[in-house]
Parts: sequence; structure tokens; C-alpha cells
Amino acid sequence: MTWTFTSDLAAYRAAAGPAVAARPVSNTLLLTVTDGLERRGPAAYGSGAPLFGWWTGADGAVAGALLCTPPFPMVLGVVPQEAVRALGDALVTEPLLAGIPGFNARRPDAEALAGAWGRPGRIAEDLRLYRLAGLVAPDPAPAGRARPATGADLPLLREWIEAFHVELGIPRPASEASLRDRLSYGGTLLWEHAGTPVSLASFSRPIGAACRVGPVYTPPGERGRRYAAGVTHAASEAAYAAGASEVLLFTDLANPTSNGVYQRLGYTPVEDRAVVVPV
Repeated sequence: MTWTFTSDLAAYRAAAGPAVAARPVSNTLLLTVTDGLERRGPAAYGSGAPLFGWWTGADGAVAGALLCTPPFPMVLGVVPQEAVRALGDALVTEPLLAGIPGFNARRPDAEALAGAWGRPGRIAEDLRLYRLAGLVAPDPAPAGRARPATGADLPLLREWIEAFHVELGIPRPASEASLRDRLSYGGTLLWEHAGTPVSLASFSRPIGAACRVGPVYTPPGERGRRYAAGVTHAASEAAYAAGASEVLLFTDLANPTSNGVYQRLGYTPVEDRAVVVPV
């Protein structure tokens, strides 16, 4: 039983791809980040070199994986408990893991890794993964309508995504390559009221028949008018139309408003995750 670590995306896909794809809901982050790296190259999420890893069990089969795209925390997918314990040891002994900027894992796994990390850490985010059990229209319906974003909307999309990053506490420039990629398949929708955009929602390409909605953003001055519910409903419909059989999203558990909105639209909880970063 062992972890294997590499910077070789092709080797990771060959070794861990089937195991990751077998759990498309819980492994949604691994799947979508890998897709972004394949489409936009190793610098898709930052200038740091990506790192990949997979766990091989006693039977010789790969049973889980992780990846890290600095400056973002390492993402750990579904793995057995013995893999979590071994990863805790590797955080201290494996040179390739020495500089990771934190980790994003299912809540019990994150707590175990935090205790083994050997450096002070704190929980930066408590996240909940939801899956759409049956789409429900907002009631009452918000004023306005949804439309696909276009290239003419790029300045607005960049502004809103950067404002979204600031609210998350991770200010960074919006990636134009990522924005244009979303536009290429109709993956960003704007909610308009009286001809003016007031909210946005995006969704990922279907991967393993699963799409993930996000980000969803409404400027502060437009909040409280149910625009986010309207545009999330529209993005969820569009994800189904794009071929997804599972539509997913993450919420910040510190935001009861958004959690309530998504549940009223028909999203149900799957699992909780925690993001641990250095103090």
C-alpha cells in the first residue's frame, strides 16, 4: 500500500483516471481541475507546477487520488482511511509535499491531516457539496431573465469574478483563458433585469456525466431580489441540457442564505469538506 507522487499529468491520468472517474460526484474537483489542465496547460490555475498523487491498495488497485495546483490547496478525493493516515505521514516526510499551501478534503480527512501536518493550520473554509435531486423553479420568480454571456461581456465577467475572489478572501486576477473557455460552450449565464446584468452563474463541462455549477455571484447592490436563485436555476437547466445527469455545487457553510437558496431549488447535501491553510 503506497502513495505515488508525480508532476506528470499523463502518468496521473493513466494510473488514477479510472478510479477518480468511478466516483464523479465526490471527485468532482479532481475531474474538473484535471480537465482544465488538459485544456489550458499546466499554468491553467497559476504559475506553480501542478502535483499529482494516487493511492495503491494492498490488492494493487488504485483506490483514490489527489492533486495540487499552487497557489491553491491540495485537493484530496475519496480515499480509504489507511490512505489518509499514510498521507499524513507523507506531509512530513515527502519532499514533493513540503511546500503545499494547504489541503481541501472531506471534513474528517481534513481534520486527520491537520493533526499530522506538523505545522500550525486553520480551517479557512467549511464547504458543503450538494447534488441536484430535482430542479424546482424559484417561487416567487425573480424579475428578469437569463441569457448566455458573450465575448462582449468579458470586462463585466472579469470584474465580477475578481470581486467574487475578494469576497472569498483569495484576491487574484480572473483568468481570461478560463472565462473564454466557459463562453465557448455556453457555460456562463447572466441574469438581466430591465436590460442590465444583475447576477451570473457558470457551470463546468459535463465530465463523467456530472456538471458543477459555480461560481454564482450577485453584486452587493443587487442582492435580496432573488436574482441568484433565478440564474442558478437557469444554469442548472443548462447543465442538464449540456448532457449532465448529475448537477453539483459547493456552498460555504458560513453563508446560510446561499445554502437556503440552493436547497429550495432542489439541491440536497452530499458531504462536507474543509479547506485547511497555514496559520
